[in-house]
Amino acid sequence: IDRERLRTVNALGEMMIASRHGNFTVRKGEKIAGTRVIPLVIEKEKMERAEKAVAGAPIFRILPFVRKKVGIVTTGNEVYYGRIQDTFTPVVREKLAEFDTEVIGQKLSSDDPEMEICCIKEFLEQGADMVLCTGGMSVDPDDKTPYAIRETADEVITYGAPVLPGAMFMLAYKNDGERKIPVCGLPGCVMYAKRTIFDLVLPRIMADEILTAEDFSVLGEGGFCLNCPVCTFPNCGFGKGK
Repeated sequence: IDRERLRTVNALGEMMIASRHGNFTVRKGEKIAGTRVIPLVIEKEKMERAEKAVAGAPIFRILPFVRKKVGIVTTGNEVYYGRIQDTFTPVVREKLAEFDTEVIGQKLSSDDPEMEICCIKEFLEQGADMVLCTGGMSVDPDDKTPYAIRETADEVITYGAPVLPGAMFMLAYKNDGERKIPVCGLPGCVMYAKRTIFDLVLPRIMADEILTAEDFSVLGEGGFCLNCPVCTFPNCGFGKGK
């Protein structure tokens, strides 16, 4: 949604446009917006002002999801050396299965950042459209995933987001010609929390939207999940701020 144009039209008076929240999944047959003239007759001049305010650009766009090949890098000495079971990857695969994705592989890495860098690069060389890194995203001395992502990507968009659960999320892009390949660092909460920052970001990545730092900074209002006994997401306020 072009929120600025939407606000401009609604501020003119005698007409209104009401819509659902932007940046969320819609399906065929679902309504996205409605409009009315208030009252039933409006001056032609005001309609022309509204048309000028929109300036020929759409207020609403529906972006199609794009099929993506995904590589998963699982980091941590405990998993790498078989001390604990990897319970993170099944959760990630389940969320990816909601979209048209193909998991081209999973690579295990120790806490050695050079090993993790090699794993990320190998997926990029294999033609991955997205790389997801799990583990090693907190502030412990042996958590090196942010470093590995920085060393691999060309542009870091954010390390951290005003969203709970999900504050330690990281997004960077690797430039590949005209493409920007997202490389994400997923915080541990994705493994155990019902809904997190990953649920807000993944649909936008799947629609080939190139996210900016501002896309994250505005998530603070509405970015606090209430962890309801019965989760109704996306039919709740989570992620629906500005």
